[in-house]
Amino acid sequence: MTLEPRDIAPMWNWLGSLIGRNREARTGQAHMTFGQTSIGRTMSRTRLLLKKQIWVWPIIAVVLLATVGFFVRVSIQRTMEDNLRSQLTTLRDVERAMLEKWFHVQESNALSLASEPEVRHAIEAILKARQLAAEQDAAIAPTAIKELQARLQTELEPGMQSHKFFGYIVANRDQRVVASNSEELIGQTHPSYDDLLGRVLDGRSTVTPPYASIALQKDHDGKLRTGLPTMLACVPVRDENFQIIAVLGMRIRPEKEFTEILQFGKFGQTGETYAIDKFGTLVSNSRFDKDLKLLGLIPDTKEAASILNIQVRDPGGDITRDYRRTKHREELPLTKVASELVSGSTGVDLTPHRDYRGVPSIAAWTWLPEYEMGLITKVEYAEAFAPLTILKRTFYTLFGLLTLSAIAIFIFTIVVTRLQREAQKAAIEAKQLGQYRLEERIGAGAMGVVYRGHHAMLRRPTAIKMLEVDRVNESSLARFEREVQITCKLNNPHTVAIYDFGRTPEGVFYYAMEFLDGINLQTLVERYGAQSEARVISILKQICASLFEAHSLGLVHRDIKPANIMLNRRGAEPDVIKVLDFGLVKALNERQSTTGNDLSGTPLYMSPEAIQTPDLVDARSDLYAVGAVGYFLLTGQTVFNAQTLTELCQQHVDGIPETPSKRTGRAISAELEHAILACLEKTRGKRPQTARDLAAMLDRVPIVQPWTLDDAEGWWSRHERGEAIANQAVVAAATTPPAPRPAGNGTVISGLDRTIDGPGN
Repeated sequence: MTLEPRDIAPMWNWLGSLIGRNREARTGQAHMTFGQTSIGRTMSRTRLLLKKQIWVWPIIAVVLLATVGFFVRVSIQRTMEDNLRSQLTTLRDVERAMLEKWFHVQESNALSLASEPEVRHAIEAILKARQLAAEQDAAIAPTAIKELQARLQTELEPGMQSHKFFGYIVANRDQRVVASNSEELIGQTHPSYDDLLGRVLDGRSTVTPPYASIALQKDHDGKLRTGLPTMLACVPVRDENFQIIAVLGMRIRPEKEFTEILQFGKFGQTGETYAIDKFGTLVSNSRFDKDLKLLGLIPDTKEAASILNIQVRDPGGDITRDYRRTKHREELPLTKVASELVSGSTGVDLTPHRDYRGVPSIAAWTWLPEYEMGLITKVEYAEAFAPLTILKRTFYTLFGLLTLSAIAIFIFTIVVTRLQREAQKAAIEAKQLGQYRLEERIGAGAMGVVYRGHHAMLRRPTAIKMLEVDRVNESSLARFEREVQITCKLNNPHTVAIYDFGRTPEGVFYYAMEFLDGINLQTLVERYGAQSEARVISILKQICASLFEAHSLGLVHRDIKPANIMLNRRGAEPDVIKVLDFGLVKALNERQSTTGNDLSGTPLYMSPEAIQTPDLVDARSDLYAVGAVGYFLLTGQTVFNAQTLTELCQQHVDGIPETPSKRTGRAISAELEHAILACLEKTRGKRPQTARDLAAMLDRVPIVQPWTLDDAEGWWSRHERGEAIANQAVVAAATTPPAPRPAGNGTVISGLDRTIDGPGN
């Protein structure tokens, strides 16, 4: 079924109309046609509205919205990514600069203490005492060493208080602790910081990442505990010869200034900056410590914190959304960013990746090689791209609504199209088209169907041609209207007369023409054989009269053939010819591009130029067909016979017609034979140039036995009541051929004696 925009109607109007029709049915309007009901009127109004193809606009809007939305989303996403990249990078660099500044301050403070002569002398004395204890009498050394340590403690105390150091250690060149405020550390080493302390012994000050202290320290509640986070500001100690003899490490509480600096990197609802060491361990507090306790990642106690207790590993899913990991945390890999960071790289990644909680995030990171730690500045992906998410949701909502609208309209199109088809069929079944009452169906073809009927008021017999309901489309409607408009311009008595043209409220297109109670020339020859010369001349002259008027108006028929010419009794006049079917008419000033499939006409009667250059046909092409019709009437056979369309077209182009007298084996007037063969010339210049010229040639044919009025009356008296004539009361041109089939060369044909209507029409 072909769906047309004019067939769509709003469903609510349809429902209202249905109620109206039911109401009218109950009131007893039994003879009302469908178009006169409320549904019919609604259909008519809807068809006018939807003739503008409004159903196309939602589809266009969907396509435009999708295109614009795609480019807008890409543009906004790029802008957001650039801004986020800049923000993360800037915040990361600011945090790094602040930490490095703080590290330098701690190093400077520690170095100032290590440079004081009393401190330096005290450390030298301790080193010598330790050396003597190892070489001589170890039993005497502890007392002296304790006195020296007390002296060192006294010298360091003012600086420790002013610089907020809470302890110290002194390590010799073997990286072994020789003095400390915590006795349990003396004699210990720090294998994890061999490289770091080695750099200090090479003369470079540094600050260690936070680590778990093995010495007792006071926590927030004043209780002594081990494992608390601590840091060391390590500086070299030099003797009078400026030689490095030891390392002085001043203890720093990381939860003070170090963690506070990183807290400045906390932004938005989920943004944070934290530090990790070379093992991927969190060496600063997370902003999500409360959540980590609830998730079971750290003990749910007051003093518990994420610092030194969380390794930045990928859990494999978002544990904040009840994801349960299948491996122990020690078996999990580091997060993507942590892996990049511990390898020593610096960068930024705006693609979503899981953090240590499994939450998709974006991050910027940087490694501080001098301090063997790195910084990560990150924010959850959902928060970072929240505006883009809102835009996407808005876009998808609009896109969905438009898509649903297009689907709904399309469904309404199908539903209302079916309703209109039913309405049109109902109108035909009701035998009523406007002012015309249908009586009987007298012909049908691919698109057109013809009924015999009469005008309701005038009671005049009429042939009513309408388009086949199931085969109506824009092309068929255009051809249908064009046929009526062109035929209405013609007033010659030998051209079929058009009475009326219209469209019913149900959308049925029709036109009414004079009812021809006769027989077409195709049937005439098939039933009664070849015709006499005199009758053929009479018929051809009437055809010429019709065509001369059309040609004078610049119109070419293009489908002259026996089936399109009716022989009738009109009033008291017998043997009146009517030329029909102006559906393929072409104006002489029309020029159109031609392809190999643009043939228009009937192959058995097409001129050479209609086959070779269809867009250049003129009046002489019609005269070629008139000659072929005359040949058929005289001989009872077509000019050329062929099995295929290609073969037939080739014969029209270069084949020489056999003379009618030779074909029939009987004598035919030379003048008549010459007139017919002149029409069949391959070159248009050799044919009669006008239909009036051909009529003049026919006038000059000597007739031994003329076809008189009495002859015509006698023929009709013998046949008009017969079964043959009664069965042929049709308008041949009103019935288009059955559905075409493709020929071998791709041209659509339905038989060599059927009309071809190429793309040009």
